[in-house]
Amino acid sequence: MEEICSPESRLVGVIGGSGLYDMPGLTEIERQEVSTPFGEPSAPITIGTIEGQRIAFIPRHGLHHQIGPSSVPCRANFWAFKSLGCTEVISISGVGSLHESIAPLDLVVPDQIIDRTVLRPRTFFDDMVAHVGIAEPFCADCRAQLIAAAEQLNRRVHEVGTYVCIEGPQFSTRAESHLYRSWGASVIGMTAMPEARLAREAGLCFAVLALVTDYDVWHETEAPVSVETVVQNLKTNVQTAQQVLRHYLAVPRSAVTCGCRDALKNAVVTAPEAISEEARQRLELLRR
Repeated sequence: MEEICSPESRLVGVIGGSGLYDMPGLTEIERQEVSTPFGEPSAPITIGTIEGQRIAFIPRHGLHHQIGPSSVPCRANFWAFKSLGCTEVISISGVGSLHESIAPLDLVVPDQIIDRTVLRPRTFFDDMVAHVGIAEPFCADCRAQLIAAAEQLNRRVHEVGTYVCIEGPQFSTRAESHLYRSWGASVIGMTAMPEARLAREAGLCFAVLALVTDYDVWHETEAPVSVETVVQNLKTNVQTAQQVLRHYLAVPRSAVTCGCRDALKNAVVTAPEAISEEARQRLELLRR
C-alpha cells in the first residue's frame, strides 16, 4: 500500500563528510544537541532548508574528522535521525573501485553490501531479539530517486553494485583486494555498515551515494591507493555530492512504496514479559 509523504512532514537525514556543511543555499540553519541511549552522535546535528526541503546533517567522522571508521557512533547517529523525525537517510561515502569499468570520480548507487566489519555494534536490540530482514539492504524508492538525481550531472553513474564494507582504518592488502574482486564486488569502503542495518531496524529509508576516489590496490597500471590520492579526489567529490543532493531534495517524495518503515513488524521475538521498560520505550521510538 502506498503511504503519502507530504513535503511538510519530510525531514531528510544526510550523513557524510564535514565538507557538506558548506552547501550553497542552505538557509534557516540551526544546530541541535541530541542525547541518545547509545551516547552522543558524531557531532551536533545541523538542520537547514535547501530547495525548499528540510534536511538534518551529521558529519560521520566528527567536525574535524577525528573519529575513525570503527569508532563512529552509528547507533547514536541513527537514533538521533529517528528521534528528530527523519523518514529517510542518504549516506555519502568515499569508496575505492574494484572494477576497471568503475573509474575514479565515477558515482555508484549500490544495491548490495558485503559486511566485513567485526568490531562495530550492529543492532539497537542488545536486550531483546529482533530479526529484521536486509536481503535488499537499500531502499528501492530512495535509490531510484538518487540515481535520477545523479544522472542530471555530467558524470558517469553506475546504477547497481556491491559495496564491500571493511573495518579499516587501513586500506586493503593486495590479496584482499583481489579476493573481493573474485566475489564480484564493485566498490570498497568503510562506512556503509552498520549504517544499513541500523537504518532498517529504525524503519528509515536508506541509500548510499558512493563516490569513487581510487582503484584500491588491485590495479596493475595504477599506483596503489594513497592517502594523498584519496583526499584530493574526496575534495573534488564534495561538490558532486552537494549537486546530487540538491537534485534529490528538489523532487518531492509523494508516495512511499518500499516497505522500509514496516521492517520491525513481527521482527521482535522476545516474550513481552521479558522486555524491560527502557527497552519498551526504545522500541516505541523505532516503530514510529
